[in-house]
Amino acid sequence: MPHDLPKSYEPGAIEARWAEYWIKEKLFSVPTPPPGEKRPVFTLLLPPPNITGRLHMGHMLNQTQMDIIVRWHRMRGFLTLWLPGTDHAGIATQMMVERQLASEGTKRVDLGREKFEERVWEWKRHYGGAILDQMKRLGASVDWDREYFTMDENLSRAVREVFVRLYEEGLIYRGKYIVNWCPRCGTAISDLEVKHEEVPGKLYEIRYPVAGTKEFITVATTRPETIPGDTAVAVNEKDERYRHLHGKKVLLPLMNRGIPIITDELANPEFGTGAVKVTPAHDPNDFQAGLRHNLPQIDVMDEHAHMNQNAGPYAGLSRHAAREQVLKDLRAQGFLASEKDYTVPLGKCDRCGTVVEPRLSTQWFIKIPPLAKRATEAVENGEITIVPENYKQIYLNWMYNIHDWCISRQLWWGHRIPAWHCSCGEIIVTREAPAKCPKCGNSVLKQDTDVLDTWFSSGLLPFTTLGWPEKTRDQQVFYPTTLLITAYEILFFWVARMIMFGCHFMQGHKQDPALKQASGWCDRKDDSVPFRQVYIHALVRDAERQKMSKTKGNVIDPLEIIQRFGTDATRFTLAAMAAPGTDIAFNESRTEGYRNFANKIWNAARFMFMNVDRIGSCGAGAFARAAGIAGYAPNTLEDRWILSSFNRAVEDVNRALTTYRFHEAANRIYDFFWGELCDWYLELIKPRLSQENDKAKMACVNLMSLFEASLRLLHPVMPFITEEIWHAIYDGNPPLNSIALAPYPQADEEQLDPVAESQMAILQDLIVNVRNLRAELKVEQKPKVPIQIFTHDPEIRTLLEQNINAIERLATADKITFVDKSLSNLPASRHTAHFDVHVIYEKKIDIAAERERLKKDLQGYEKEIANLDRQLSNEQFLSKAPSHVIENMRKRRQELEILREKTKRKLEELG
Repeated sequence: MPHDLPKSYEPGAIEARWAEYWIKEKLFSVPTPPPGEKRPVFTLLLPPPNITGRLHMGHMLNQTQMDIIVRWHRMRGFLTLWLPGTDHAGIATQMMVERQLASEGTKRVDLGREKFEERVWEWKRHYGGAILDQMKRLGASVDWDREYFTMDENLSRAVREVFVRLYEEGLIYRGKYIVNWCPRCGTAISDLEVKHEEVPGKLYEIRYPVAGTKEFITVATTRPETIPGDTAVAVNEKDERYRHLHGKKVLLPLMNRGIPIITDELANPEFGTGAVKVTPAHDPNDFQAGLRHNLPQIDVMDEHAHMNQNAGPYAGLSRHAAREQVLKDLRAQGFLASEKDYTVPLGKCDRCGTVVEPRLSTQWFIKIPPLAKRATEAVENGEITIVPENYKQIYLNWMYNIHDWCISRQLWWGHRIPAWHCSCGEIIVTREAPAKCPKCGNSVLKQDTDVLDTWFSSGLLPFTTLGWPEKTRDQQVFYPTTLLITAYEILFFWVARMIMFGCHFMQGHKQDPALKQASGWCDRKDDSVPFRQVYIHALVRDAERQKMSKTKGNVIDPLEIIQRFGTDATRFTLAAMAAPGTDIAFNESRTEGYRNFANKIWNAARFMFMNVDRIGSCGAGAFARAAGIAGYAPNTLEDRWILSSFNRAVEDVNRALTTYRFHEAANRIYDFFWGELCDWYLELIKPRLSQENDKAKMACVNLMSLFEASLRLLHPVMPFITEEIWHAIYDGNPPLNSIALAPYPQADEEQLDPVAESQMAILQDLIVNVRNLRAELKVEQKPKVPIQIFTHDPEIRTLLEQNINAIERLATADKITFVDKSLSNLPASRHTAHFDVHVIYEKKIDIAAERERLKKDLQGYEKEIANLDRQLSNEQFLSKAPSHVIENMRKRRQELEILREKTKRKLEELG
């Protein structure tokens, strides 16, 4: 039956079909294995995208790298689980639904909490799965049967369990503290959710009258609008300027209220006037000073950053309007001493960009230091490794200076805090709603209105998605997860919190010993960690290396790129540019090039099938059941060479993927598939394929087996085109349901052939040199030209004579003559360490251009010799480098010396 492959490669025509097939066939579903399972385990948790999200280039990079690693492990025989899910995204989702309500002319407060929550769930049903649908279309090989949502009932129950246990352990407390308050979102946000920037502003110096005297003390501030909340003026005890004012009072400008002068380290004699106003309800440092001195806490703003009744005459004004009015009044009453230009550090809400207000608020907190201790040790002692290495120290520096975590949010959408308030003042924290107050017996209890920070629930996912708080077989098999691939910006938001929670709640957990040993983690003693490794991927920037943003107008839509070039080409672009620690400057021209690569593979497959169908009797057999190349019989130099080259490529690709060097893996596959297989091997075997004999059949079998193995090598990076061609190889009846389930190639040392590689390198060098000479001489493409060859090595001459037909065909040459003396003094010639070659062509040589070319060659040889000499004289390098590497370098040094001398002679002859 003829192999069916359309004439042109159209990615859109095949990708949707295979994406649907993989899901329908449940190829990536992983049932819980029973005891006795012996396969190594690989588990990876998808960083859950927000249900409000749409695919962007960061997602595309993240999912491409995860899918490559997952497919690679699966094909290597690992029991592979990739867990997908979505995050409820408290603030983002609530904002989205509130906008929808606003377009209908209503607000959430009009609906009430219960109705509003119903509306959000309805929104989630309609729109929340969009990003997962996009993932499905991209072919992500996750286990869709295990898909979760962070507010599923089982995960919500686990969240309540964690909260109650931490509360019972004294690690969750409720208190009145300064928090970062977003007036637009109407909630507290964590330090990590505040983006800081410096903006031009003013430093105001204000006179505070000292009570009972005619003296003033001048304070410096950037926030005059908070003056109504001042409860003290602080000076430094060592500041001699104010020693006579210790213990006195000042009259608060505009408010005419007496407040004390205190001595505190808060006041820096080097800053401003050395005296500062103390506003405990509106500044975190002032708040701590207020606790030290038992100062009142006067909150002068409401949740919308408008002045409240405590602000006196400024009540009702926005904070910005209040500032202007306060300054106007200070000027009018003679209190404003000066105003100077000053760079003001400003915090803004990372979600909506609103200026954050430090606000005194009653919130729920986690006492972090006890949790951080083990999470720090886990990275310090290598139980968790972070790649690239520099992120390890960044993580540790943050953990060494970590603060308590404000976990409550003033929202309606999210995991509601499991605490109930009684009118007697009692707070009951429990897993289920209590029937009555244990202190007074009152049955009228109100649940806390706050919800938990979204990162609280997502920080539990490595173990809650595997059935915690119950002890399950899934936990024995799949926990700790093997790897986390994520972005730097959530290293602290998410990664650190998963480590803290995992080390705390999974303490004492033991992974199935047989599976741990099979997976190669016996050196890791601690099974409570949520993952063994963390890989931090780079940012995707535009072609000019600028960060993408809507305001710059340089955002690249991955779905648009995919529509134009295909998913495989887009994936390959991201993989080929993903060097660890280096941001990706995404350029469409690269993607277009990799689309051409896919075309090259497609056309090579069609050429192969054309010969298979013509020759017949060279079916695919059972290639996919072998980790290497099955059914391959090397009969010629090119057969032995390509087999050896394939195994070298396999070795390099596996090594690169082991260390997450995606760019090295992708580029090595590209070089082999296009450069060695398509450009050389296919051309070399064409004469055999054109025959009608057993040699043609054997060449056909070899090509089929090699091509099939090469598809498996490429599959993790380009899954769609490889699946399509792989099925075509088997005429639609493959031995397995998918190439994704076939074994990944493993290098076979017995198939390495250094002699064949060396001989082929000489042949290729000769052919390429002739091609380059033809180009320089501007010989048209079709005419054949005579060439002369000189070599001092009889073995090389024999090699060239045995392959004379290939040389003639691939170099477009005829009348190949071997001569007995060097050709380096002739124009239109090339000289190498193995041979000289001269193209006989009547066109006049440009002597000046030839001289420049030779000078450039000579400079290159001398530079390479200097580099080799430097390495070969380095004792440290010689003690560490493998012997074969050193030997090859010395051999190369000898070759370069020959080339240098030949080039010098030729330059002398040209004059």
